[in-house]
Amino acid sequence: MHVANGYWPAIGGTEFLIQKVSEHLVALFGDEVTVYVPNGYNCEAFRSPTHPTLPPGSEIINGVTVRRFKVFAWAGPVLRYIQQIAYLLRLPGNDRLRTLYNGPIIRGLEREIAAFPGDVVAASAFPMRHMFYAVRARQMGGAPTVLIGALHIGESWGFDRPMIYQAIRQADAYIAYTDFERDFLVTEKGIPAEKITVIGVGVDAEPFARANGTAVRARYGWGNEPVVAFIGQQSRDKGVDTLVQAMPRVWDEFPTARLLIAGGRTEFSSRLRRMVVALPPEQRSRVTVVDDFSEDEKAGLFAACDVFASPSRYESFGIVYLEAWSAGKPVIGCRTGAVSTVIADGRDGLLVPYGNSSALASSLLTLLRDPALRRKMGEQGRAKVQANYTWEKVTRKFRAVYEGAAKICRYSAG
Repeated sequence: MHVANGYWPAIGGTEFLIQKVSEHLVALFGDEVTVYVPNGYNCEAFRSPTHPTLPPGSEIINGVTVRRFKVFAWAGPVLRYIQQIAYLLRLPGNDRLRTLYNGPIIRGLEREIAAFPGDVVAASAFPMRHMFYAVRARQMGGAPTVLIGALHIGESWGFDRPMIYQAIRQADAYIAYTDFERDFLVTEKGIPAEKITVIGVGVDAEPFARANGTAVRARYGWGNEPVVAFIGQQSRDKGVDTLVQAMPRVWDEFPTARLLIAGGRTEFSSRLRRMVVALPPEQRSRVTVVDDFSEDEKAGLFAACDVFASPSRYESFGIVYLEAWSAGKPVIGCRTGAVSTVIADGRDGLLVPYGNSSALASSLLTLLRDPALRRKMGEQGRAKVQANYTWEKVTRKFRAVYEGAAKICRYSAG
């Protein structure tokens, strides 16, 4: 069983990872895979009673049984203010209030997980409440539990919660996405190193490798002009606002350059639109915003750009960098946390300080001035993906952790 915060057609990094690992477990090994998820399109549905949701119930998607549970979000508006005050005042138990507000609140989910007749339960990702449902289900006699934390280390509101690290200690195994995450858990939180396996995430590289951006460029009237792209959720911490702030300096040298902002809308999207509208008319005409595109469109968007930039504040890994590399594109990320161990600075991409629009503009200009450097970095990134991050390779590693947890449980029981 996988327990996650969402599943297709819900969109997000964890949702995508769980979908791909689940489908590949079925396709490669013939495993029976069931996924338990809340019925929200995204995590905002866990705390907003008016946010759109999917129908509760079960369905089979590409051989995977997906069961969606009704989320109770009625307490979200009240809990929002209570947890804020408790967090600001550092009141005892404020981490539990934050987790309750995060949600999802699903009645009886622990019992459902504990009763599941499977070999292993794997849950992702923190700081969502379903992670603790999975651990409590294990304590109720359920199957061995593997946690896939996807920690955004440094994001204190979400991840400075003692209960997260207590849950990791109680789990049978833990999958970290990067060496950075593993080292933090071992050094800073005292988690036994033998409990942690570093795997990373995966990508379907072939569609990106064969994609041709010509149709996308024609659709938006870009011609042969240089294109800088941000592709991902339009959320506050993704740094897309810094990218908008960096572009005027780029336009000083490359006045015909285009900026593409493509991805799912969030509460931050309205502020982002206001930033774009505030640009001078000539610059504003050089910005293309594509909301909530389909998965089939994604490869073409990457293929159409010259430079990919995702200058985000926090990432547990950053699957978008793998997608850009698969399309042969150089990437720009921030020198923060896990990203600094994913991108090899100066080899397959460039790293800049978070929130520094001047440094970001300088890196964009470095790449736009040098087509040979762009090609070289893109090729290095593509080679890295092929060696480490195809979904087949990643799924085999996940399954090995699952098998190990199940064997330890059987040995202990015996």
